[in-house]
Amino acid sequence: MASSNPLPKIPGTTPFDGELAKVGYALNKMCFSFNSADNRAEFLRDEEAYMRKYSLTEPQASAIRTKNVLQLLAAGGNAYYLAKFAGIFGLDMQDIGAQQTGMSKDEFKAKLVAAGL
Repeated sequence: MASSNPLPKIPGTTPFDGELAKVGYALNKMCFSFNSADNRAEFLRDEEAYMRKYSLTEPQASAIRTKNVLQLLAAGGNAYYLAKFAGIFGLDMQDIGAQQTGMSKDEFKAKLVAAGL
C-alpha cells in the first residue's frame, strides 16, 4: 500500500506504518485473540469460521491458510501479533526467518551460526 509519508525502501521488507496498520487491524485483532487458549482451540477446530468472525479480507485469509508470513506482513500483519499465530503451529522465529529469506530452516540456522548469532 502506498504511504502518504513514504519510508526509505529496504529490499525485502514491508514497513509497518499507520496505513498498513489500518489495513491489518482485523488480522492483528484476530492474532491478538490467540493469547487465550480457548481462542486458539476454537481457531484450530474451524479456521474458516474463525477468520470470518474477524472479517478478514481474502488476501489475509489466504495468507493464514498457507501460513505465509511474508503475505501476512504485506496484508497488514504486525510481527508481534503474527508470532502468536505462528506459535499455534509450533513455528519459531527461525522458521519465520527461514521463510523470509527463502531458505530452509537448517540453512537459516547455519547462516546464523556462521554470523556468530
